[in-house]
Amino acid sequence: MRIMRTTISLDDQLSARVRREAHERQMSVSAFIAATLSDALLKPEPPPRPPFRLVTAPGARPRPTVDLNRPRAIDIEHDEMHHAPSRR
Repeated sequence: MRIMRTTISLDDQLSARVRREAHERQMSVSAFIAATLSDALLKPEPPPRPPFRLVTAPGARPRPTVDLNRPRAIDIEHDEMHHAPSRR
């Protein structure tokens, strides 16, 4: 196996984290980076998600009694219509 020497640039925080992880695993920084890259390349990429399609209800406007700035009011109105005691 041939080894290619290369230079990478890491910001100070990432460099410190890499050195700390390598030390904790008792590995050289080069061995840690190589193992991490190898693991990352072995993971399969997730399949692309299908495009999002918004399904809307037909109609041009909400009922005049619906205040879209108070969505909870719709639930309250529904509850009162279906669960309130009958007024005779």
